[in-house]
Amino acid sequence: MNQVIRWVTYFLISVSTVTVLQFNRPIFSETSTSDWGYQGKNGPEEWGEITSEFSICKTGKQQSPVNLEKTASQAELPAIKFDYKYSAYEVVNDGSTIKVNYAPGSSISVAGKKYELLQFHFHTHSEHQINGKTYPMEAHLVHQSSDGELAVIGVLMKEGKANRFISSLWSNIPEKPGEDQVIRGIQINASALPPADQSYYNYSGSLTTPPCSEGVNWMVLKTPIEVSKQQIKQFQSVYDVNARPVQPLNNRQVKN
Repeated sequence: MNQVIRWVTYFLISVSTVTVLQFNRPIFSETSTSDWGYQGKNGPEEWGEITSEFSICKTGKQQSPVNLEKTASQAELPAIKFDYKYSAYEVVNDGSTIKVNYAPGSSISVAGKKYELLQFHFHTHSEHQINGKTYPMEAHLVHQSSDGELAVIGVLMKEGKANRFISSLWSNIPEKPGEDQVIRGIQINASALPPADQSYYNYSGSLTTPPCSEGVNWMVLKTPIEVSKQQIKQFQSVYDVNARPVQPLNNRQVKN
């Protein structure tokens, strides 16, 4: 866990100085994609070779994402208690994904431990699989506890009817890497993103981007949400592929 905290501090925290929206706290972000990507010589299979700082991408034994089997160990998992507030927000194209930075004050609680919502972002196709099935997209809601532990909720996305919440986000996507857009006068509530059925798979994993730090508490919701074919295509027009392949489960236990 010390390694996770160190990497979260060094690589994953940036400060927004947008006074109007008061994004004046640490904001989770992935590392720069100047040295890594999703295709070619700097693709996922090579991340661990790019620099020693990314070596755990190759040598780690608790890497994410994974294939989640419905035969996973049955357990009485604690409910995820959502306490998401309406928030001003900032949409960022960070070179690897479209990310929505969330203002302070929203959180989840799991087994009595509180994690604050920092941001959420998107991947296509889905990074996690269920029984070998890949979905068109996946959203990651990234939270952090006061002791530095990361908890990420994965929301799978399947093709279906248009999603109103996604529509409100997609209308503000910055198309060029490095661009961000502060949304003034409009607030969102991230509670509109997860499905009504919030049963989940739980396992200990890693960041799915370099430096691939381990010790991340993953909660992947079993029920996908629906987004339209056009909404999928709109995201893929900016990022056609930004998903890491599934990693070996090794000796980990997946609970559900």
